[in-house]
Amino acid sequence: MSVLASPPPAGPGVHPPFPAPPVEGRGKRIGLGFGIAGGIALLVCGGGVAALFGLATAMDNAINEQADVVVTRYMDAVQDRDFAKAYDLLCEDSQAEEGRVEFSTRMGATETVRDFAVGDVDLTYGTVPVNVTYADGDTAVLKAELAQNTSTGAFEVCGVGE
Repeated sequence: MSVLASPPPAGPGVHPPFPAPPVEGRGKRIGLGFGIAGGIALLVCGGGVAALFGLATAMDNAINEQADVVVTRYMDAVQDRDFAKAYDLLCEDSQAEEGRVEFSTRMGATETVRDFAVGDVDLTYGTVPVNVTYADGDTAVLKAELAQNTSTGAFEVCGVGE
């Protein structure tokens, strides 16, 4: 019968053949690295989202401003009963459908606009609401149809109706 004996204990100064790697602080360093990387990724992605939001807001404001200017010029001409000027502000398609004389005759038969307020553009339909008060006190919400000039890129009014 043989008894297995354990090897004798190592003496002083002897190193074991395969020492275990040090583990103290390793988890903390990995966690810290992941935390820093996650924070940087969050800053970069968050900054990108904020930049896109800012760009969309600026573009929306610019489009509303351009539409407001164009519709206000047209409505000012209609309010002043200057139908020749209003006709010149119409888009090419509307001018092709109706001549200057017909436009002036049709607009001359409408009620006089006393006051108006231009709303925000609806990009889905390409319209701008216009709250109109007529000389007799009646009010209406009209929609100004917009088109973009193919050569200049500027908005143009193609008509105003209910």
